[in-house]
Amino acid sequence: MNVFYEEDGGFKVASIMSEADSSMQVEASTGKRSKIKVANVLMRFDGSLTGFLEAAQAEAESLDTDFLWECCGEAEFSFESLAEEYYGGKPTRQQAAAIAIKLHGAPMYFYRKGKGHYKAAPDDTLKAALAGMEKKRQQAELMAHMVEQLKSGTLPESFQPKLDQLLYAPDKNSLEWKALDQAAAELKQLPIQVLHAAGAVSSIHDYHLGAFLREYFANGTAFPPFSLIELPADLPVAAVAAFSIDDSTTTEIDDALSVTPLANGNTQVGIHIAAPALGVAQHEALDQEVMKRLSTVYMPGHKITMLPEEAIRPFSLDAGETKPALSLYLEVAADLTIVQQFSRLERVQIAHNLRHDTLEPYFNETTLEQDSGHPLWSSLVFLFRFAESLEKARGKYDPTRPQPVDYNFYVTDGIVSIINRQRGSPMDKLVAELMIAANSQWGLLLAEHSVPGIYRAQNGGKVYMTTKAEGHQGLGVAQYAWCTSPLRRAVDLINQRQLISVLTMQPPVYPANGDEIVGHMRNFDQTYNAYNEFQTRMERYWCLQYLVQEHISEINATVWRENLVRLENLPYMTKVHSLPAMKPGGKVRLAVQKVDTLLMELECKFLHVIEEVTQDSAQEDNQTDINEAGINEAGPNPDALAESA
Repeated sequence: MNVFYEEDGGFKVASIMSEADSSMQVEASTGKRSKIKVANVLMRFDGSLTGFLEAAQAEAESLDTDFLWECCGEAEFSFESLAEEYYGGKPTRQQAAAIAIKLHGAPMYFYRKGKGHYKAAPDDTLKAALAGMEKKRQQAELMAHMVEQLKSGTLPESFQPKLDQLLYAPDKNSLEWKALDQAAAELKQLPIQVLHAAGAVSSIHDYHLGAFLREYFANGTAFPPFSLIELPADLPVAAVAAFSIDDSTTTEIDDALSVTPLANGNTQVGIHIAAPALGVAQHEALDQEVMKRLSTVYMPGHKITMLPEEAIRPFSLDAGETKPALSLYLEVAADLTIVQQFSRLERVQIAHNLRHDTLEPYFNETTLEQDSGHPLWSSLVFLFRFAESLEKARGKYDPTRPQPVDYNFYVTDGIVSIINRQRGSPMDKLVAELMIAANSQWGLLLAEHSVPGIYRAQNGGKVYMTTKAEGHQGLGVAQYAWCTSPLRRAVDLINQRQLISVLTMQPPVYPANGDEIVGHMRNFDQTYNAYNEFQTRMERYWCLQYLVQEHISEINATVWRENLVRLENLPYMTKVHSLPAMKPGGKVRLAVQKVDTLLMELECKFLHVIEEVTQDSAQEDNQTDINEAGINEAGPNPDALAESA
């Protein structure tokens, strides 16, 4: 006796060797013996096993599923009863098995109701299931077509309206993503590489920028409608002629300086900071936008300003205009000590906007002893000597200390130039030291009046932000409040509001123990760090683009540690796995093998040693991040120079 039984989702036949109440030992035509459950047996039959199952399966393939479904009615039925009705009499065992195989293989048509029993699917349910199956079939065909298109470098038509989502935040249940993911797997690439090859990324630069904008400027970079406060009409005009020192690309001029001889033989030094706090009202539309942006975002060739141009121009300290300013005046004696100081809210005449590139030939290390012919040479030299005195007073003066290098990026029509300049030049030190003095003194002024401000502090090597006046070990000052860049940083704008309340003897805009100023501080710290990381990422992009642009195939580098090197004349560090063991500071020659601006990857191969060092050398860049204290467009930032000094 033989049995036709179900096992592992399919049907098998075998001969009975022995049988118990709930199980039996059977032997297949191949000779394999096994134990099966009696409950899994659908049918017993006599005769030969050879060819039985094959014949039943062939017969099942000839059966029409739709016709069977029409024949079976609405009630439950067994496969044998349906076989008898279908064949018009008692079916052969192979015919009955064929019906069972057919029913089992069409679960959308026939629901299983027990061993060998089924029920036909309702008409509407079957139609819906068939429509779903057809949709899946069509989707599978479409997906296969899209995969082939992507693999051949063609962007499927349906990808175009979903590109932004596919590039930055893909819906992994969408057909397009599944096709992209499959194509990437078959090509052994990343999805972004496949999209780029298919023409979905028209600009690699804009792709990197787009990721940042999507996270931090999801609603775009346009400003909402706003209005400015009318400026006070009674602001006094200072009896000084001020000048600023900035990079040639700077458009938001926050700070200016003045030098005025006094009748008693001393010299009055003025530090004048733009005063947008007079025009931007707290909690109004523009202020709300500022507290979302929190800072101007800088990147090579582009920036996203914290304030709109309409709010910058009335306060930017542009040459030839008289602008409102918050001024700190220092009376300096002949020995360069400060004998008196005071702060004032006023209007200041701006005589000059000096630019680094045109000023440096007249004001540098070699022009300090003899008049270079610049109309402000004597004032600049005095300020430099005063700045050195301030640096000494902070305990940070060390002329033997190697100065790090600044890298300025200039991008015009997609062409980048990267200019490096040694820090610590007279004009760098001049501006940095005077900004430290202003930030320190104004932080003290807030503390003396018990008015909260936002400070930078450093203790135990850790730099952090706080609303209390705490020491900054790295700078050597008792307190340091960011106050000198209110056109570009929300913290400075907040501190300026507090300073104005002190000078005008009004209640502070942000009261002591209030939650608002603490919230702004925390948001700023997190956002500002993210902006700095983005700026660094875009600078790395332009470094890679520079290698491509200049067709650089070999380059020198300095060993940083182990297999990490810094490229010569570029702010770019990379690993070179073929680098031999060398001490930090050694110079090597590298072959540039691969530059990938899309994935931001650089592959270099070690060629030979240029110069070795006999002992570990301190790296000139082993310092606080140059952007830790702030960003000043393409030029050196006084706060950054100060805090990393």
